[in-house]
Amino acid sequence: MATIIIKNIGDILSGNIAKPVAEGNTIVVVDGKISAIGGEEVAAGVKADKVIDAAGATVAPGLFDTHVHVSVGDYGHRQKAVGFIEAELNGGVTTVISAGECHMPGRPKDPVGTKCMAIFTHKSFENARPAGVKVHGGAVILEKGLTEKDFEEMKEQGLWIVGEVGLGSVKQPEDAAPMVEWAHKNGFKVQMHTGGTSIPGSSTVTAEQVMATKPDVISHINGGPTAVPLHEVDKLMDETDFAMEIVQCGNPKVTDYVARRATEKGQLGRIIFGNDAPSGTGIIPLGILRNICQVSSVSGVPGATAVCMATGNAAKVYGLNTGMIEVGREADLLFMDAPMGSVATTAAEAFECGDIPGISIVMIDGEVKVTKSKNTPPCKRAAKVI
Repeated sequence: MATIIIKNIGDILSGNIAKPVAEGNTIVVVDGKISAIGGEEVAAGVKADKVIDAAGATVAPGLFDTHVHVSVGDYGHRQKAVGFIEAELNGGVTTVISAGECHMPGRPKDPVGTKCMAIFTHKSFENARPAGVKVHGGAVILEKGLTEKDFEEMKEQGLWIVGEVGLGSVKQPEDAAPMVEWAHKNGFKVQMHTGGTSIPGSSTVTAEQVMATKPDVISHINGGPTAVPLHEVDKLMDETDFAMEIVQCGNPKVTDYVARRATEKGQLGRIIFGNDAPSGTGIIPLGILRNICQVSSVSGVPGATAVCMATGNAAKVYGLNTGMIEVGREADLLFMDAPMGSVATTAAEAFECGDIPGISIVMIDGEVKVTKSKNTPPCKRAAKVI
């Protein structure tokens, strides 16, 4: 078992929205999982295989991107982009959730084909993580003709995500709701497109349609890229308890509205962050960091709380053992600090003043994957492996 001691931490951002900042300056990682958090005493007597000096910088959970239209491998067909997942890793993302592999060339739209594609994609990412990132692929796109038995078979093959409802031929609640029930019965998490059409073949989806279908996640409540009207946002916030996903490739005005209203209503724990890329908007490696910056600097959400939306909130929605700095959680960790030249002195302050923090280390399952981000500004204080 490999043992790692992380010392001299400035702030520990927990990812837990009930207590966004954890006490302590030391973390011990054993065999890829967090085994202790606290003061220097938690490392006393521990024989480490590796020591990381955080140098006073911030440690946070690795970020989630809950809305990525992956294909297979680290290639985005929509923008013909190689290495976009690795680029997100350099933006602090350690977990990616597929929202449906709708950009796969020649995507099959019959029941057998859509099921087989989802199984193939799921197993492909299980066998090969791009740059080490935990990509949860194989988000089945609902097509007419799928049966309850199909969901049982997909469950047996390890599938557990339904791509955003509305991408396939199943668009209306009367068609989607029974399939969503079959999916939930078999342990699937269900996303649903919300707002105007995004690509040819998708459809406009209203608040009423979402409520009738009962997904787990309101995909891009702020538009992907076109948002629902504000009175429909109110309806979804007031009359449902579904997770509300804000995406970078969405409507910034509605992002601000959702963040401010969620603050007023005590619903910040419902918000999760995605990119919704590759898309017509493009590929944004720092998109999740930019989401945190927007809701913190523009909408007034404290930086440490906004980080929870990109980490622990998403982990709770998708039932994954990462996204929070807690004993027993997978050691997916992000070392960051205020960037050089910023008026901020910490990563959380940088978010609050609208600056993208610098990233010095990204760790997945206790293994260092990035030692200096190629996509963020340099840190004022850089963590180092010593």
